[in-house]
Amino acid sequence: MSLSPLPLTTVIGAFLLAFPALFSIVNPVGAAITFHQVTEGRSDRHQLAWRIALNALLILLGSLLLGSYILNFFGVSLGALRVAGGLVVAIRAWQLLMQPEVNENRKTNAAAPAEQGQEDVAFFPLTMPFTTGPGAISVAIALASQRPSDGNGVPEFFVGVSIAAILVALLVGVSYRWSGKVLALLGASGARVMSRLVAFLLLCVGVQIITSGLESLITSYLSRLA
Repeated sequence: MSLSPLPLTTVIGAFLLAFPALFSIVNPVGAAITFHQVTEGRSDRHQLAWRIALNALLILLGSLLLGSYILNFFGVSLGALRVAGGLVVAIRAWQLLMQPEVNENRKTNAAAPAEQGQEDVAFFPLTMPFTTGPGAISVAIALASQRPSDGNGVPEFFVGVSIAAILVALLVGVSYRWSGKVLALLGASGARVMSRLVAFLLLCVGVQIITSGLESLITSYLSRLA
């Protein structure tokens, strides 16, 4: 007896697709360690954590709900969007899997202004690009391209992916708020191991998106020949 994935026309099916991908690319647990280091000594660290979480939620929801429709408006077909988005996700995941230290250095450099004591750093750079940068936005748009193409189950799909975004944002707030405990529990080496695990999961999601895009393009091509 084989288990088949839940259809994306259901809330649970959409959530199970979106949550692993968003969690993998945002990686709130791993990012919490860098957040703790660059905000060391700031009296507003706890408030920053929840402001970043809210900003991250708005960026993820905007990308999920609007991103693919905007690209479709400019003539990009849903199948092409899925293939391109899946390639971006897979390439990004491969980089995270093979060279997590490069991503860590990039995030540390992106968050550097917070370490220098600037006042308003909640949105830039701690939300964008540190927490939800171009990589997270591209993953969210790629996920949105997985919406049912026939129109059936679209509301359920977007409810599911929105719940995933809310949960990831909540994990950002919790991880950043208690970043000291995360650092004590995992340390830099533990965070790197977790980064590789979630990167592999993200790679699988990227391949799945590419597969669905190719299937859509081939089906459309064959229907024109018939």
